[in-house]
Amino acid sequence: MLYGKENRDEAEFLEPIFGSESEQVDLPKYKLAQQSIEPRVAYQLVQDEMLDEGNARLNLATFCQTYMEPEAVKLMSQTLEKNAIDKSEYPRTTEIENRCVNMIADLWNASEKEKFMGTSTIGSSEACMLGGMAMKFSWRKRAEKLGLDINVKKPNLVISSGYQVCWEKFCVYWDIEMREVPMDKEHMSINLDKVMDYVDEYTIGVVGIMGITYTGRYDDIKALDNLIEEYNKLTDYKVYIHVDAASGGLYAPFVEPELEWDFRLKNVISINTSGHKYGLVYPGVGWVLWRDKKYLPEELIFKVSYLGGELPTMAINFSHSASQLIGQYYNFVRYGFDGYKAIHERTHKVAMFLAKEIEKTGMFEIMNDGSQLPIVCYKLKEDSNRGWNLYDLADRLLMKGWQVPAYPLPKNLENEIIQRLVIRADFGMNMAFNYVQDMQEAIEALNKAHILYHEEPENKTYGFTH
Repeated sequence: MLYGKENRDEAEFLEPIFGSESEQVDLPKYKLAQQSIEPRVAYQLVQDEMLDEGNARLNLATFCQTYMEPEAVKLMSQTLEKNAIDKSEYPRTTEIENRCVNMIADLWNASEKEKFMGTSTIGSSEACMLGGMAMKFSWRKRAEKLGLDINVKKPNLVISSGYQVCWEKFCVYWDIEMREVPMDKEHMSINLDKVMDYVDEYTIGVVGIMGITYTGRYDDIKALDNLIEEYNKLTDYKVYIHVDAASGGLYAPFVEPELEWDFRLKNVISINTSGHKYGLVYPGVGWVLWRDKKYLPEELIFKVSYLGGELPTMAINFSHSASQLIGQYYNFVRYGFDGYKAIHERTHKVAMFLAKEIEKTGMFEIMNDGSQLPIVCYKLKEDSNRGWNLYDLADRLLMKGWQVPAYPLPKNLENEIIQRLVIRADFGMNMAFNYVQDMQEAIEALNKAHILYHEEPENKTYGFTH
């Protein structure tokens, strides 16, 4: 054999990853490294950086989807580069978004006599912002036409205290007074006996929630619609309903199709939902629809000249990948109505099973048994001989990988500490059996424990609850 100069570039590529120079220095954190490194090494380093994170499948704190089929993942990975805002360059993607809006409008019983409008968003938080802005602008038009001095005080939004934080953001960002209708033990959703006490001529709208973050319960939107209808008969200052169906919007139509909460109700003018919750798509995609274009003020729609074409757009975000909305369309094509129904009904059964098994321990009071959204909430029964609390139980469950939040309920109920299990499509009955077994072992260990971390009673949020 004859030997020449060593090809160092080839030698570096053939070196074992864990024997490479890049593996003997700390990963760049807050300042770029000077030199580039090989792709395979960079991949391993970044992957290793996340080794000690929680397993998403065992995260029972989140509503967000943690599993999609390999074919969906492949399709989404192949479309990451498509800019959803670029309608002229990607007309087929535009048509896919249009199809999704039409399919959702059909699920929400949009009337053929009205001209519904809708768009995709970056999750339901952006969708809530758009729905809220439409309510504010529409209210302002109506108020000015009736001669109301809109500068005397802030416009207000009425919502139950079980709201998701995006509504607080909306009210801060757009200078709106948030009027919270307190929840109580008798009304673990919006209090219909008191809600109209919060409404006046400065109310831009009332938000009904299809799936309260804290408990998973639905507001009674039909009863709320009846109250609004009677109110509107007596005043020129009309008030309408926006439904925050972030969780229930792509769940209730399949599991409880007869439940009236959507555009079948006269005063429901807009609805938002999360595609990445029970729409079964990875984060983040959301949807917002208006029952008729007259409820969407024209000044909120911008006609943008972009790459030689003109396109109408209503969004807070501009450029973003189309992969998530394409993933939504894949699911709609893949599952159809019966597929979604089968998945959600099975999820519902798992939630009901867990509620019954947890109740069997005799230690917990079930606050929500998964009979609406598949959310199980429970609190500890009073027992002076028990030396541990739900925060201790959350710690023990985390030792097995389960991420289960413990937190206080909202205003007026902040002394009630509960735990919540969010059952998603990827949480099957086998995993439910495993959870029950691990929970029983955790309780047994806590009963025998000599040292507990959360000895002092303190109301706090433990885990991500939204």
